[in-house]
Amino acid sequence: MSSVERFIVVLLFDGVDLLDVTGPPEVFALLRRETDDATGYHVVLAAETMDPVTTSAGVRVLPDLTFREAATRAIDTLMVPGSVEVDDQRRVRALTDPTVVRWVQTLAGRARRVASVCVGAHLLAAAGLLDGKRATTHWSTAQQLAAEHPSVEVDADPIFIRDHDVWTGAGITACLDLSLALVAEDFGEAVALRIARQLVMYLKRPSGQSQFSVPIEPASTTRRMDELRHHITRHLADRLTVADLAEHAHVSERQLTRIFKTELGTTPAAYLESARVEAARNRLESTDDTLERVATACGFHTTDTLIRAFRRKLDTTPTEYRNRFRRST
Repeated sequence: MSSVERFIVVLLFDGVDLLDVTGPPEVFALLRRETDDATGYHVVLAAETMDPVTTSAGVRVLPDLTFREAATRAIDTLMVPGSVEVDDQRRVRALTDPTVVRWVQTLAGRARRVASVCVGAHLLAAAGLLDGKRATTHWSTAQQLAAEHPSVEVDADPIFIRDHDVWTGAGITACLDLSLALVAEDFGEAVALRIARQLVMYLKRPSGQSQFSVPIEPASTTRRMDELRHHITRHLADRLTVADLAEHAHVSERQLTRIFKTELGTTPAAYLESARVEAARNRLESTDDTLERVATACGFHTTDTLIRAFRRKLDTTPTEYRNRFRRST
């Protein structure tokens, strides 16, 4: 383990998401508890002034130093959280304060690596740090990021992405996974896993892990869609087709496709595959079923189809997923 203490700067500004600010330092603080080395990370919160900063949760946080003072230091990691506004129709939009963007540009020039947390990716993009790079953000603002910054390859699925010395993380609790990945890069996988256990996280999730999960997709807006989703869940093992679903809903296939696109933002076939992957994930985590049995029970019917679906949706294999996430009984 290196004896060099790594200086980490977390940005603070009014309206910032509280967990984006406090989550990563919690991970980094556990390093000294889990190792014999007295060195590790020195984390500071930096703001434009030394005045208290009011976060999106209404909690006020005191900075340790100003942006200007941080710019005089050699920074190991610059952590950039984000902030959003929500309109009266509950639509979410990421905010990019021009002053904060300018300081991101300045401080990034002093940093060995830069990492955004959640919608902080919008600040990195506005600062030009994501041009030509692949990046992720919270799924709710991914379309905004892609529309406003066409030079960025936006991938809304992974929980975090590393593109050379720039890291971007997905929403909310994925900040813990991103921080653990930074620890793993600096101090090794074994240390990161010990910290994950202290955080009562079963295991450190790989970057390719999807931030989407079928049960937490946006709630449907019609009773017909609710019934269709329940029908799919009850009949996953059957050889369901789009034609079968359209017949069950008493609509044409074309109309069914429009309904899914409007209410869930996806196609019937893609939703069906996601539902089957979700069911397979649960079985892999909680049972000793063979891959053949999992495939049959979840409607994939062959292990090859199951494996291809996992690679498409989660960028991993069923066996690797089980090894990482199998729950003890």
